Amino acid sequence: MNETKPSCFNEFNDEISHIPIPKLFTFPFYYEPNPLCLAAVKQVQNLLVKKDFDHDFGLNEGDNGEGIGKMFGVLIIKTKNDEIGYLSAFSGKLAGKNHHKSFVPPVFDILTEEGFYRKEEKLLNTLNIKVEKLEQNPDYLISKNNIIKESAYYEEVIATVKKEIKRNKEIRDSIRKEVKLNLTEYEYGLIHAKLALESANEQYELKKLVRKGKEEKTRMEMIIIGYQQEINALKEIRKEKSAALQQQLFEQYYFLNQAGEMKSLGTIFHATEDQKPPAGAGECAAPKLLQYAFLNNLKPIALTEFWWGKSPSSDIKKHGQFYPACRGKCEPILKHMLAGIDMDENPLLKNPSLGKELPIIYEDEYLAIVNKPSEFLSVPGKSITDSVYERVKMRYPNASGPLIVHRLDMSTSGLMLIAKTKEIHKHLQSQFLKRTIKKRYVALLEGIVKIPSGEINLPLRVDIDDRPRQLVCYEYGKPALTHFETFDHKNRRTKVYFYPITGRTHQLRVHAAHQLGLNTPIVGDDLYGTKGERLHLHAERIVFQHPVSKEVLTFQADAEF
Repeated sequence: MNETKPSCFNEFNDEISHIPIPKLFTFPFYYEPNPLCLAAVKQVQNLLVKKDFDHDFGLNEGDNGEGIGKMFGVLIIKTKNDEIGYLSAFSGKLAGKNHHKSFVPPVFDILTEEGFYRKEEKLLNTLNIKVEKLEQNPDYLISKNNIIKESAYYEEVIATVKKEIKRNKEIRDSIRKEVKLNLTEYEYGLIHAKLALESANEQYELKKLVRKGKEEKTRMEMIIIGYQQEINALKEIRKEKSAALQQQLFEQYYFLNQAGEMKSLGTIFHATEDQKPPAGAGECAAPKLLQYAFLNNLKPIALTEFWWGKSPSSDIKKHGQFYPACRGKCEPILKHMLAGIDMDENPLLKNPSLGKELPIIYEDEYLAIVNKPSEFLSVPGKSITDSVYERVKMRYPNASGPLIVHRLDMSTSGLMLIAKTKEIHKHLQSQFLKRTIKKRYVALLEGIVKIPSGEINLPLRVDIDDRPRQLVCYEYGKPALTHFETFDHKNRRTKVYFYPITGRTHQLRVHAAHQLGLNTPIVGDDLYGTKGERLHLHAERIVFQHPVSKEVLTFQADAEF
């Protein structure tokens, strides 16, 4: 009896019998795409080229429109009859829809018209319209505008009157002095009384003016308060209903694993630090693929995800490039969904510095300079303690203070300053803060950069959904400035000197790869480019003033690449 395959089961067009089936499932957060996945990706990409999804991927040459790419994924699966095929999925929605032929459906379809989400969403939209109407009401807007105008008007008039009163007072004081010597006491008393009455009348008129201004302001404020109370009441109802809808969604958004165990989105993320799911959790390709596989008794074999189209403005996503699952949204979900599945070993738990030497190129009784190899931690990590810090701590057991003056990314090689005392550490840190220490990095870029020199000024912040990746963010990012010089072009690659003015995490890697930077990733960059044997970035020169001798010292260690 032939098995009926699920509707989203895709067969391979080409012969794949020569490709071995992996024994272990893909570790989703750091991997090399399996050959079976590459064959499936080729078919999906051909589909994307041929089929019009009414979605602008931003791939048209010279297109400066609003097009943007999207993450896609493929999951190699095996049926009960041991037939090998694949499933495909897209993250979020495609062309405003959740359902497209050849792609698996969402885990939970919020676009279903009769579903609770759409019904509640319509109610929220009704509240939004009411709030918008009140906020755009002509009486409300005119009153808000008038209160500003009237307040300014009365302030100006009152200020003018006060100046006039002050001038008149000075005139009256002058008159009193002038006539006091020439008049009798009775005559002077009459004039003094007249002048006092003028002063009293002026103060009375001023108080009337101030009172009128306050009354007019209060009248308009009452109109505004009436509208604002109604607006705030509607916003509070909207807030409560939105929170309730979100909670209902969290509890009805269930994920399966191979044992058939179901966990809601709310339950899964309750154990995380934030205790609630980030926006878009569960809508990525990986959870969709696994959910469909478990619902249809398909065995997951291998997984990969790739970006198709123009990069977002803040992130770095290269067209056709493979990417691991995101940590913030997917890690808690996949931990549940992949429970009990034998996976490739997590390479991030391996000690990358095992068997590597840490060369010391200079030392005296106050400080040392080490030449850190690539794939070598500067300080201990969560699961790996072997690092520059641990090595120098063992070498200098009597040293005091933090030792590490500055850090390099694990993947970056090059020169690092080590302070043997707290005082030396403080002095060197001060030089970094004042930016008097000069550093030069050398990098090999995956492409031709024609600009001979310049600067890159792109503010950076961490991607909270996918640490440790960094994003370009003009609103919340910290300033990040890099000067650069290109000096060699060979084999479709460019060598460049980087002079970082600031020292942000992954600064040079992002400034090289981002479309507003050099738009050319560093060779071997597994986060912002294409994974290779190593990241071709090396801190080759450092110039600083010795804290004790005050001599300006320059050290250089050439890159191995």
